Amino acid sequence: MRKRTLIPLLIAVLLLGALGVMLYLRAKAPPEAARLLPESDAIVYINLKAIRTLTHFDQTPLERSPDFQDFIDATGIVPERDLDTVALALHRMPDPTGPNGPVAYSEAFEGSFDGVRLAKYLASLASSTEDYADRTIYTIPVDGRQLRIAQVAYDTIVASNMPTPEQIHSMIDRSRAGALSTPGSSLLAARYRDVPLLSEAWGIGRIGLPFADGHEKDGNPGFISILGLDLPLRADTDLVASLRYTAATRILHGGAIHLRVEEFATDPAEAGKTVEAIATLLGILRSISNEAASSQPPQNSSEAAMRAILNSIALSQHGSHAILKATASIGQLKALAAAHNPALSTLAPAEPTGPAADGHGTAQETVHGALRGKAKDRRSAR
Repeated sequence: MRKRTLIPLLIAVLLLGALGVMLYLRAKAPPEAARLLPESDAIVYINLKAIRTLTHFDQTPLERSPDFQDFIDATGIVPERDLDTVALALHRMPDPTGPNGPVAYSEAFEGSFDGVRLAKYLASLASSTEDYADRTIYTIPVDGRQLRIAQVAYDTIVASNMPTPEQIHSMIDRSRAGALSTPGSSLLAARYRDVPLLSEAWGIGRIGLPFADGHEKDGNPGFISILGLDLPLRADTDLVASLRYTAATRILHGGAIHLRVEEFATDPAEAGKTVEAIATLLGILRSISNEAASSQPPQNSSEAAMRAILNSIALSQHGSHAILKATASIGQLKALAAAHNPALSTLAPAEPTGPAADGHGTAQETVHGALRGKAKDRRSAR
């Protein structure tokens, strides 16, 4: 009797152990959409399903272009409702002024798709098709490039606008290899371990490439430029950036979004220069913010939210790694979104435009000048 009881119990324990190992490996493994991507210079991943659950952004009315509405009518795909995950690979082009521009993209989308309607729509636009590994690849001319698209599973679509079909062939091959048996690209294997667990969105590699300021020299893609401002980071800097949500820890306190950006510098001295340059930038921004706050109260909730987020930024250095962290509450993000959403513009007064009242120009002009100076200092130092 004792043996008869022990054997089933031992089998149950082994099965539970095996299941636990499988769940652990799956939790530690990169998302399936990211593992489909080919070799690239950077990868960006967004878990839209999780973000949709947290923010309900799919319930916000959107203004669509006629072409976009035609796509929705023909395929039945409403992106904010039907897309669950998006994985994007960035490929730096050797000739940034060539027909393919400075950066090309390969993409994997997971969600709910009507394969028949989608295939019919793609066929109506395609200039040619290719049968590869039991999948149909549709080639569609878009802005002077050739966009190749294929549906590799009932819930997965891959695409690439690289000049050759090598990348989309690679994604189709990876999709046929199975789930955990596909480790993904070398970049994913090298850097995904540095992404914080349970991040809803993240980017690894040279994610600044699309924001290069265009001032290339000796084959280098210049510095990262956002909203006309040069940041003290080269566009080919190796970064790991992530957004992670944490639930409320106290009653009546909403959850928070945590931003973390880590630079992998060549040595500690280089990381120190990055921390010093960004600290200088933060000092300028906070000085402008505090000066504006002392002269007049915030014009709307978005200004107060931006000031709070700015004050939450913290910098640190660990050897050759420079790390930036920032935190924003859900309420603060909603205030910023409302300020830029035309449908919600009546909820907040218009922000003032034109030069600042003190005669020193706008905040953007002030920061722009300071950053240009810092960028020049770093270029000369190199």
